[in-house]
Amino acid sequence: MKIPENKGEFIGKQIKKAREEEDISQLELAKAVDFESATAISLIESGERKITAENLEKIAIALKKDIKYFLGTEDEPVTIEVALRAEKNLSKEDKDALLRFIELAKKKK
Repeated sequence: MKIPENKGEFIGKQIKKAREEEDISQLELAKAVDFESATAISLIESGERKITAENLEKIAIALKKDIKYFLGTEDEPVTIEVALRAEKNLSKEDKDALLRFIELAKKKK
């Protein structure tokens, strides 16, 4: 994800998006991170107010997101196949057996 030049605006949009996904009002989020009013959240979301790393961390916790989400550096999820390729202590046969087991488990759902 490419971050625009105005990082504050980008972070603000990410906060708003995550807040709306959690169905939390600006006031509820403000209270969760110990701000005095919803105005602070509104200004952050619009990019008009900068946010400290400490407050971004509080918001990330309140919105159940990794802080990387707000910075636009969130890693792609690692698939089991990628994890198994990276594992050096398993034989090819063991890796294949694990993949077959996972496929079997998926079919049982």
